[in-house]
Amino acid sequence: MPTITTPNTGIDIFYEDHGDPEAPAMLLVMGLGAQLTLWPDELVEALVGAGFRVIRYDNRDIGLSQKMEGARAPRLAWQLLRKRLGFPAKVPYTLKDMADDGIGLLDALGIGKAHVVGASMGGMIAQLMAVHYPERLISLTSIMSTTGNPRLPQAEKHAMAALTAPLESLEEEAVVAHGLNIARNIGSPGFPFDEAAQREKVLRSVRRSVYPAGLPRQLAAIIDDGNRTSRLARVRTPTLVLHGEADPLVKVEAGMDTARAIPGARLVTIPGWGHDLPLPLAPRIAEEIAAHAHGAAAG
Repeated sequence: MPTITTPNTGIDIFYEDHGDPEAPAMLLVMGLGAQLTLWPDELVEALVGAGFRVIRYDNRDIGLSQKMEGARAPRLAWQLLRKRLGFPAKVPYTLKDMADDGIGLLDALGIGKAHVVGASMGGMIAQLMAVHYPERLISLTSIMSTTGNPRLPQAEKHAMAALTAPLESLEEEAVVAHGLNIARNIGSPGFPFDEAAQREKVLRSVRRSVYPAGLPRQLAAIIDDGNRTSRLARVRTPTLVLHGEADPLVKVEAGMDTARAIPGARLVTIPGWGHDLPLPLAPRIAEEIAAHAHGAAAG
């Protein structure tokens, strides 16, 4: 699959394009420090089977897309303090820049309008696409994401600690162990944790790309963007909010808040679902996304 340079931001984006090129386009936007491979193949195939051209891509600073080499993110504690005091912190790039990347990918592929689906940080990016490029979105699906409202319940400590823990080394086994620890701590308690299958999944991801320097820069962009509640009130794109009731990283209240913030949004919560995309849930998630997208196009 190819890398393409976005005409608006000049960033090299690696993407995969699945399904009939004449079918309605659906853009999948992944989350913090996560490669496009975190979208399960089974979910992509189900969406293609539902009649969509499905495009998934690596955000800047992760996977096989362009890395912001040499850019320095502010120290997390310093950035949080400045944010609380109302002062800006200099960040290498913003979530809006990352939203521009996604729109730029559509431009480069000659796609005028698309259904946009974002997970976690990808949901935040997708929200900003709906805020700034409403004419480009047919529908929006925000999965396990948030408005950034600081009054919402915070992540469970074990989940955030696993996600932000530094790598002990870049040796393959250490990186795989790190990925497995994240999966255990943010995964879905309502669905069995298949150690062997998860190890194989993490190993494939590690052998594709390892780039820990990108995560703090992406995290800085999230913190910099702050509370999107007032901006989301302007969204008129038909919106579906999907969230797990057992999410330890982005609590279900964040999904509820997202649905309240976006006029007319529909909220679907699922018991036992954490902060991942477990294979047993792939058919249900695909069904919800496809029904919403078809409905938005018809409406």
